[in-house]
Amino acid sequence: MSPPLHNSPSEAAAPEPGAVKDSKPVSCATSGQAISAQEFSPQERALLLHLAHDSIASALQDRAFSLEIPTSHFAEHRGAFTSLYLRRELRGCVGYVLPSCPVYRAVAETARAAAFEDNRFPPVTKKEADLLEIELSILSPPQPVQPEEIEVGRHGLLVTWHGRRGLLLPQVPIEHGWDRTTFLEQTCRKAGVPIDAWQKGAIIEAFTAEVFGDKTYP
Repeated sequence: MSPPLHNSPSEAAAPEPGAVKDSKPVSCATSGQAISAQEFSPQERALLLHLAHDSIASALQDRAFSLEIPTSHFAEHRGAFTSLYLRRELRGCVGYVLPSCPVYRAVAETARAAAFEDNRFPPVTKKEADLLEIELSILSPPQPVQPEEIEVGRHGLLVTWHGRRGLLLPQVPIEHGWDRTTFLEQTCRKAGVPIDAWQKGAIIEAFTAEVFGDKTYP
């Protein structure tokens, strides 16, 4: 399985500015208020949030951690991002763009990677872990979309051009007050390609995200 990806909203993310690659991480922030469909029940949301916290805690405590999937719903393959906040400030964010594994495993792996592998931040400490607030973004599969079909606040974007890809979550344009054109340009910038690449043959894909966290549950 390829490692999680980080997704950065408005600035280049390590290790390569704006690049989204299946084999490398990219970074994210998810503090905007996007429209969020609800597929997962309050009980399922609570279980996934507990899973994310326990994935981090088990690593810090050096104890065994089970990835046995409890329900068929959690066995469905989905992309997912885990964002960590400490005192309302982003403390790490890592995700899988593509549905490469069961959502249960994706949440556990991205939570641990956000805590310890987001190279914009030092690894989370035991003291910090008790104070973390977690937000999860569960992604639908990306689908090709025409620029005029993009709905700001509902869609996240994935732009691919000449082997480079950039992704921004649905929350990002809301946070920054972007219109559709700016959203497209900034996703191109995130990919490290010209900001007008979306007008010159770049592949544009959209996805939605169900966003919930410790503060929003249920």
